[in-house]
Amino acid sequence: MPQYVLITTQIRLENGPTICGDELSDPVLMAKLDAQLVRDAGNPFQVYSSPHPPRVILNKLACEGFRVVSMAGIGQTCIWTLYLEN
Repeated sequence: MPQYVLITTQIRLENGPTICGDELSDPVLMAKLDAQLVRDAGNPFQVYSSPHPPRVILNKLACEGFRVVSMAGIGQTCIWTLYLEN
């Protein structure tokens, strides 16, 4: 089954932290990214957050076989979509 990962960070936080997934993301993969589940104040959901900058996260995901399929900037947020074909 193919797997997608959405990576986001605020432009002013390009050195980290980086959001690596939601509460339904693969916990084994999130551990490889050093990501922990966190809940920001006011949000009813949790996300995986890694202290690493996006470049480090993208490199780690590339080593796992993921490839970037798109990148966009929305307001002050950068978003990368990565894909892994199993």
